[in-house]
Amino acid sequence: MSNDTPAPTRLVPVERLSAINSLIAEGSVFDGNFHTTRDQGIKVDGRLNGNITFESGGTLHVGATGIIENTRLEADYVFIEGKVVGTVIARKALEITGSATLLGDASYDELIDMHPRARVRGKIEYRGEIEE
Repeated sequence: MSNDTPAPTRLVPVERLSAINSLIAEGSVFDGNFHTTRDQGIKVDGRLNGNITFESGGTLHVGATGIIENTRLEADYVFIEGKVVGTVIARKALEITGSATLLGDASYDELIDMHPRARVRGKIEYRGEIEE
């Protein structure tokens, strides 16, 4: 297996991770906001201070060495292995692995998978319809 192989996921389709076309590399720091109207993907292995917004579609992968702070993240698929400080909105699937730390609130519309070892401080909210 090469180092470019995405980590195994339980919810986020592997073809979504494989199609990621933007990278903030390990050891790099990016200050600013990432915004697109296209159904693309970004992986963060370095440090990002800012927001990531996919108006529709979108896959966000926070790698094990990735740190995103002061942020609002919004995409269809959000896969967190590293550290996120801020708000997360996953329109299709939110996956938080055992190596992940999330300090902030997260909401999702369809599916969630949180590893028992994930460290989360904040609320997790389902945004879909609930029959009462």
